[in-house]
Amino acid sequence: MSAATMPRVAGAAGWASVAWIVCRAEWRALRRSAVAVTASLLLLALTLVATLVSHEQMRAVEAERAHLQHEADEQWNAQPDRHPHRVVHYGHYIFRPVSPLAFFDFGVDPYTGHTLYLEGHRQNSANFSEAGQSSLLLRFGQLTPAFVVQTLTPLVIAFLAFGSVTRERERGQLRLLVAQGLPGTALLAGKLASHAAVALLLAAPALAALAAIGLLQPAVRGHALWMMAGYAAYVVLWALAAVLVSAAAPRARDALLALVGCWIVTVILLPRVLPDVAASQVPRPSRIETEVAIHREAAALGDSHDPDDPHFAEFRRKVLAKYGVTRVEDLPVNYGGLLIEEGERLTSALFVRHMHEEFARQEAQAGIVAAAQLASPVLALRRLSNALAGSDRASHERFLLEGEAYRYRMVQALNRLHVNQVRYQGDRDQRIGSHFWRELPRFVHERIGLAVIVERHVRPALAVFALWLAALVGGAWWLARRLERSPR
Repeated sequence: MSAATMPRVAGAAGWASVAWIVCRAEWRALRRSAVAVTASLLLLALTLVATLVSHEQMRAVEAERAHLQHEADEQWNAQPDRHPHRVVHYGHYIFRPVSPLAFFDFGVDPYTGHTLYLEGHRQNSANFSEAGQSSLLLRFGQLTPAFVVQTLTPLVIAFLAFGSVTRERERGQLRLLVAQGLPGTALLAGKLASHAAVALLLAAPALAALAAIGLLQPAVRGHALWMMAGYAAYVVLWALAAVLVSAAAPRARDALLALVGCWIVTVILLPRVLPDVAASQVPRPSRIETEVAIHREAAALGDSHDPDDPHFAEFRRKVLAKYGVTRVEDLPVNYGGLLIEEGERLTSALFVRHMHEEFARQEAQAGIVAAAQLASPVLALRRLSNALAGSDRASHERFLLEGEAYRYRMVQALNRLHVNQVRYQGDRDQRIGSHFWRELPRFVHERIGLAVIVERHVRPALAVFALWLAALVGGAWWLARRLERSPR
């Protein structure tokens, strides 16, 4: 910025005029920099490619899941007349549908699996995850719009802004401008406005993609708007931090080193290390250990095949008393079906209890990671982004719980047919009509409501951004005063 172009500062209008001149001068300097223009164009192209590729990939995944779900339903309906307990063990597949916003942020979806096999007496966890069927390269991160904006955009912002103030200082222009009456607040305000606009421009393809999905999909319009707000706040936060570091550092290379170091620690190191720290603080049993514990506890509940088992002996006594008979052969219903129904009730309660215990351990680990959001705003942004995209841990847990509840209702409906439609004598040789299971309700996945997501994830993340913004504004005020006293 040339000292000759600076007008006199008189009142708020004069202050704003000076800040606007500083902002335009910074824009001109960035446009003249071949490095800045090239880096910006490359990042814009990368964001655009990531958006298009991710959207096409998720569209194909959703189409495949819908096709497979249709095939599974057709196979279920094609079963012939048979014994209802054979239908219980025939089982059924359900697939988790993806949100229209999942293309933007895959979240935990590639690692959790999306398919449940539902069968009587057994609890199956979700499987067929992309990570389990792909190469190890998937574990290094996928090229999504969220990855580009969360990880790469802050680095480009740092390279564009590290010399915003130090450049003026090293050329000796800063001292001259301040001596001619340029307020430090107007100088920083102009620099901040310029680089905030650049940051929003860098994120523009990703924000435009969110806006387009919001227009085309009214069901997720609110989710898209909150995501746009979160990502816009994040990149502006980085722009403010980069300008302030430039204002505080004596030389440009010092500012660049500080910004790159900050990027490495907050964007790369902490998000990678904190989950391991949480895992060491809240250990979780392996899948094999959990299955062994469930089998051991299920065996302790009772054995329906043992006539002397205490629980099922008491169950038989209550059933006979209820119907006023002395032998199971005299019951008006099938006692074998009642036994299976009671066994399913006991084991399903056991499955659900273990699921909630596992979810509680994962929540405790997530709480440890969330505590570091103040030190690493990208953690707050990921929490907000995953939740709004429907690809977070809570959405996966909801799918598992809904799948288990559906499995229990389906199996118990078939057991009820066993009780009422199959005679006790000659049980195994009987068949019932296939229309009974064709008429059973199909699985419907209910997504978490926007109000719940905003309350649990969006507000805490925006509160973190607000705290960072308040700290940066306070720092800007202090640095502006320092520039006026000592511009060297």
